[in-house]
Amino acid sequence: MSTPGPGGPERGRTFAPDFLTELFRNPLEPGYADAAARRQRTGPATGWRAVVPRTATVITLVVVGFLLVIAYRQTLAEAPSRSQARAGLVGQIKQRESLTDQLQQRADGLRVEVARQRDAALTDTDAARLRDLEASTGLARVRGDGVVVRVGDAPAQVDSVTGEAQANDLGRVLDRDLQDIANGLWSAGAEAIAINGQRLTATTTIRAAGRAILVDFRPVTGPYEVTAIGPEQMERRFKDSAAAKLMRQLVAEHGMSFGVRAVDDITLAAAGQPQLRYARPSPPPAPTPSGPGPSTSPSSSPDAGPSSSPPGGGR
Repeated sequence: MSTPGPGGPERGRTFAPDFLTELFRNPLEPGYADAAARRQRTGPATGWRAVVPRTATVITLVVVGFLLVIAYRQTLAEAPSRSQARAGLVGQIKQRESLTDQLQQRADGLRVEVARQRDAALTDTDAARLRDLEASTGLARVRGDGVVVRVGDAPAQVDSVTGEAQANDLGRVLDRDLQDIANGLWSAGAEAIAINGQRLTATTTIRAAGRAILVDFRPVTGPYEVTAIGPEQMERRFKDSAAAKLMRQLVAEHGMSFGVRAVDDITLAAAGQPQLRYARPSPPPAPTPSGPGPSTSPSSSPDAGPSSSPPGGGR
């Protein structure tokens, strides 16, 4: 394409070729062509011009090899110390876990002895009521029919280039997933819940520490089993809950495993003793009004709990 210049003949309009076009048209680097032309003019390098580049190359290779040998020897020298440190940490962890298990067994035995002494000191009615309260708060072992919700991480993905297995973070079970499952079971009518054997109470926390999940500050590993005791309709209600729908969506999109099944005659262990920091005494029962008619005071019934009003009246 050409355009007439002002007051002069037409001049050709040039277009600069793009990079890809120039690369395919002239694949050889221009520097190679210049070097070949210079070599034809001056001939091959002789004397110091040929010796110096070769000597510099040899010296560079020797220095690089020497540095690699030093780095390799230092790595080998530090490997035993790292292995010893890791073995020491693993040994300490196992020792502390064994000590924790022993203390837990001792605490369980003392708890059974305290419960026996307490039941001997209380009346049958008070002892039965206290056992019911312990079962509902998670401080006593319970037994009954229920459901088991099993959820697990998606299988590792294999890299198509290296062939190594890589963790699928999008298909990993998170602490909030277990929270949603537990809340869905509570909403479905569960009376007691445990995650991998760890009983849930009103003070239980489900949180993450790095890639680990802690239930009441004790680590649990997958696949995770959330066991719940409750009525027969609990399984159907939970399957229709938002938590179950979300888990089924994660299964379809990211390959996680999720299943719900009914189980007969399961036993959930008691939770650890809670660390309560605040306590408030119950108010004294209100006096029963005199008169021929029946009393309407809530505290007059033996099954009624303590009044919710604080001492001294008021709101």
